[in-house]
Amino acid sequence: MNVEAILRNKGSRVATVSPQASIAVAAAMLRREGVGALVVSEDGATVDGILSERDIVQGLAGLGKALLDTKVEALMTRRVFTCAPRDNIADLAAEMTQRRIRHIPVLRDGALAGIVSIGDVVKARLDEMEYETSSLRSFIAGAS
Repeated sequence: MNVEAILRNKGSRVATVSPQASIAVAAAMLRREGVGALVVSEDGATVDGILSERDIVQGLAGLGKALLDTKVEALMTRRVFTCAPRDNIADLAAEMTQRRIRHIPVLRDGALAGIVSIGDVVKARLDEMEYETSSLRSFIAGAS
């Protein structure tokens, strides 16, 4: 199974925020969208960074109340690991575990095409394993 299969099921919509937006605006967007990370992008097509709930918590610990007026670009992760629609889910799960990241933007021909979360990847892997188990059981029952 590949990333494209996840995007077919969940859609390609990605919540983005400008690097110039305040953390208060970004936090409100996270809540409104019900997501754990925002792709930081000036134009909605390029990935300038990513801002996660974890980034905000770390910023809060260091800046306190002043965090709310801080610009997204001050807290965002600039080196973003991305994937492509053709990438294998099992490989992506391993990368997410190794890098300790929970959200990966998907790029198609260099443009933002979606985002996958660790929850999406785990669900896809479970669905894949369930299908394989069911297939094997059918095969065994037919062979008996």
